[in-house]
Amino acid sequence: MEFTFKRSAQFTALLLLAAAITQAVYTALYISAPDVSRLFLWGIESFLFLMLAAFAGSAMVQTQKLHVGWAAIAMSAVLNIVQVGVGLTMFGPFFEAVGNVEGLQPAAMSVVAYSFMVYNAAKVLIALAAIVFGMAALNNGSKALGGVTVLVGVVAMVANTLSMALGRDFSGELPIAGASGVLVTVLLAIALFSQDNDD
Repeated sequence: MEFTFKRSAQFTALLLLAAAITQAVYTALYISAPDVSRLFLWGIESFLFLMLAAFAGSAMVQTQKLHVGWAAIAMSAVLNIVQVGVGLTMFGPFFEAVGNVEGLQPAAMSVVAYSFMVYNAAKVLIALAAIVFGMAALNNGSKALGGVTVLVGVVAMVANTLSMALGRDFSGELPIAGASGVLVTVLLAIALFSQDNDD
């Protein structure tokens, strides 16, 4: 099977949708059943992000335009692999150690903070990609899709940048960074599907 630009772009869009679904499921489980293990979901996400890095990278080198958008998607996938890897390999041992070693709580929380910082950085890149492809949709006459994608992209970029700089509690109880990040991922996928078949 030859992975043409069109095929790579379509796979990228599908993988973005799948990643948004897993993140929504993860959040729902975290809220409704916090004691349920989410390691299986993290494992699925690891695979999705690896494939996303490959297919977005493939589209990036095949396309004749919008390179920043494709690069942002590929690099966000790499950052997400790092973030999921921290969760899979470090959260368990650190929090187990917290129960046995006095004074280790700050170190464990720093690992969590690092994980969220990487997560927010990946969402900033996804937001950048959404702005790039949203502007392209506007230029191609898709004013509704392009306008909404750009608007949500700007909100997600600002919210996740603030989360990186100020911590994830900058907005209080409102999950602005996470929610806008998931929504902009879905809009980005739709924008990729609606693109012209030409590169």
